[in-house]
Amino acid sequence: MVRTAKFTLHPEFQIGTVDPRLFGSFIEHLGRAVYGGIYEPGHPSADRDGFRQDVIKLVKEMNVPLVRYPGGNFVSGYNWEDGIGPRDQRPRRLDLAWKSIETNQVGTNEFLTWCRKVEAEAMIAVNLGTRGADAARNLVEYCNHPSGTYWSDLRVAHGFKEPHHIRTWCLGNEMDGSWQIGHKTAEEYSRLACETAKVMKWIDPTIELVASGSSFVGMPTFPDWEETVLSETYEQVDYISLHTYLGNLENNTAHYLAKPLEMDRYISTVVNTCDVIKAKKHSKKNIQLSFDEWNVYHEWEQPEAMKARPWLVAPPLLEESYTVEDALVVGGMLITLLKHSDRVKIACMAQLVNVFAPVMTVNGGICWKQSTYYPFVQASRFGRGQALDLNIHSPTYEDREYGPVPYLEAVGIWNQENEYLTIFAVNRDTQSSLSIEADVRAFAGYKVVEHITLTQRDLKAGNTLDHPDRVVPRKNGDARLEKGTLRATLPGVSWNMIRLAAGSH
Repeated sequence: MVRTAKFTLHPEFQIGTVDPRLFGSFIEHLGRAVYGGIYEPGHPSADRDGFRQDVIKLVKEMNVPLVRYPGGNFVSGYNWEDGIGPRDQRPRRLDLAWKSIETNQVGTNEFLTWCRKVEAEAMIAVNLGTRGADAARNLVEYCNHPSGTYWSDLRVAHGFKEPHHIRTWCLGNEMDGSWQIGHKTAEEYSRLACETAKVMKWIDPTIELVASGSSFVGMPTFPDWEETVLSETYEQVDYISLHTYLGNLENNTAHYLAKPLEMDRYISTVVNTCDVIKAKKHSKKNIQLSFDEWNVYHEWEQPEAMKARPWLVAPPLLEESYTVEDALVVGGMLITLLKHSDRVKIACMAQLVNVFAPVMTVNGGICWKQSTYYPFVQASRFGRGQALDLNIHSPTYEDREYGPVPYLEAVGIWNQENEYLTIFAVNRDTQSSLSIEADVRAFAGYKVVEHITLTQRDLKAGNTLDHPDRVVPRKNGDARLEKGTLRATLPGVSWNMIRLAAGSH
């Protein structure tokens, strides 16, 4: 039995403008994300700065506009001064977050050099675990002040005459978590974040600041944490962060595919909390959302390995092998972010290389794309413009946790400047294909350009070193226009991108 879902594409059904930073990513000093990931001086493709050009090529294909750095849990014990100046004088430190040795061969300037190579902005996190306002203000001065002061002149002496002009900064990371170095109560964090934000903006009033929100929706203090933090910092910060990782621990595909609904509810709760504080403060300012860690995972086993063999340099940690169904859930999460583009302005897939990553490498060897690479690339390339609410009418299935779950998860993007429409869609039906019928009469003159699908019968299939192209998208969809109606068949358990463009394109 083939079910049918219906929706409407109309320019008046706008949700909001998609901020390009919605397609950001994340590099932490964790496992092989930095050393062996983006940086490997002895690699055959390494440039004169030691960065792997094969990785740079894949990252540029992803069109990532912003990368968060240097953590993550790592930042809560990080002394940023360790990563500047002559490399042969930099200290080797014990990284307590990941029980590794940090060599500090890559620090702030090296990372910013890499960002320029991949044409991305940096989103820098400051340490509010073991440190505070003083170290944070000094870092802003080092990075953003022109010259004529101790820290800015030190940057110049290190070979960077012009300021880095870093716009976006995170005030710590997951400070509500007991696993965090320097874990704090909401009241403790709020006061420190408020005072840190104040002095950072005194040095550079143009910067934007992200307050640390709850580590995940299941935290016992959620959303009280957000309420306390924003009550204290509302006028000093611009965003509050959200983090979530979805996994198929039950090995139940239908339930797993429904989990982006959890992300959707999480966003709505945080938006409501922000707006309650706005009302209480009689403020005209909206706090926006920075979903600066999101992805899927299988198990948290690998960090246990660091207990058996701690204090290694760049050990392989959290190197997930992603599958077809993982790619579909990542697609569902991307759709969710786009559906909330009126308030979610920054999002960072965690992470970019080797750790929970769409890009994998072998030290001294090749790199390849995981299954999750493809929905991200397609959304990043064609998901920019105005997000459109499709007013979907879809058949549903019942889930024990989420209730009625629509088989169709989708969003539309209208790029008015370039005159194209894109539909991103996931068919959650594990039994059969799904027919869609869309009213597109409001976009007269548009024609179908392509219908790309990502699916396989073996939902556990993934790309590996030996089989890097086992899971790839295919231009085999049947989307077509018939008298103002877009019709298409979405294969069972599939990610789909349907693109339309004005007739002149």
